[in-house]
Amino acid sequence: MTQYDDTVEKQRLKLEAEEWASKTKSIHAHSLDSLHYDDRPQDTENGKSVFDVEYNDGSVRRTLCTGETVIMGTPLRGQDLIDSYTRA
Repeated sequence: MTQYDDTVEKQRLKLEAEEWASKTKSIHAHSLDSLHYDDRPQDTENGKSVFDVEYNDGSVRRTLCTGETVIMGTPLRGQDLIDSYTRA
């Protein structure tokens, strides 16, 4: 049965990484337009505020002052996610 140890370990690591990915990395309420992940500077023009929640998978959920929600970034998947998880 030890021939499956590597496969089982890889699956365990993958499941842990997927759980970790959905957890919050940071929360930021602001009116800045210069954040490294911000590809929507129009959301904060003229002093408008936004509420950003950054997740461990690299995605950011932005809530605008109107209540609208926007998802920014591309979530990490597969080996890239596992690599990021093991570095954290």
